[in-house]
Amino acid sequence: MIFAHGSGSSRLSPRNRAVAAALREKGFATLLFDLLTEQEARDRTNVFDISLLGRRVSGALRWVRETADIKDLPIGLFRASTGAAAALVAAAVTPSEVAAVVSRGGRPDLAGEWLARVKCPTLLIVGGADTQVLALDRTAFSRIRAQQSLEIVPGATHLFEEVGALDQVVELAAAWFQRAFAQVQP
Repeated sequence: MIFAHGSGSSRLSPRNRAVAAALREKGFATLLFDLLTEQEARDRTNVFDISLLGRRVSGALRWVRETADIKDLPIGLFRASTGAAAALVAAAVTPSEVAAVVSRGGRPDLAGEWLARVKCPTLLIVGGADTQVLALDRTAFSRIRAQQSLEIVPGATHLFEEVGALDQVVELAAAWFQRAFAQVQP
């Protein structure tokens, strides 16, 4: 499971680390990394440069495929914020490398024309109280042609800070990745 985040978050975020730890407890290997350096992130145009972010995700995919201990594992991309769009671009560009994508409160709509090219199973998880992102995700959802699902966590806001909200995200994501990975296992 490759985690990467584009804006307002990082590999050091307690929320991201908690989700990654919970997924590791369920048997998934996880890699957390930042799509931008601290200096790059200061320039807000980089945060929304989906081509740049997508290239960074593709670089992480290449790194995983070159790492002996994990190179043969199916890869899932778990993203939030603009990282969701970057993950979908990378999945569209390298369809044989990505087994599944999960977006948590992300902005997949920013992937634009790439959405229709995504081939892997894609899950969008949105907080029910995050009405703006929910509307954007519904638009993106209508453009994805792969196996997909839009799951709404009732009462959750954008950061899923409500009691139990992140637990629901973990359960939804784990089930999605398990099904997708089972389809690609020999």
